[in-house]
Amino acid sequence: MPISRAEIPADDAEALIDQLCQRWSGEHAVAKRDAGVEVTFATGSCYLVAEPDKLVVVVEAVEDEAHDQLEGEVDNTLDALRGVELDIVWEA
Repeated sequence: MPISRAEIPADDAEALIDQLCQRWSGEHAVAKRDAGVEVTFATGSCYLVAEPDKLVVVVEAVEDEAHDQLEGEVDNTLDALRGVELDIVWEA
């Protein structure tokens, strides 16, 4: 299972998580966990954790192609919420 992680600078990480949950809750399962939120997609999961100065995102998928698609979904949704293209660096 491919897994990647990104740390996105954000003073409002909790608000971003709330917005992502609202955006995705109609199509995907969203569950609050102790440390953050898990969003379950058909082909994998996205874990969101708010830290004081950043949003930590972990993407896990069943296969490489699905993993790339999930990273793209997260990128595109965050870009749309921010209104600018973010330079998100995914680390394996």
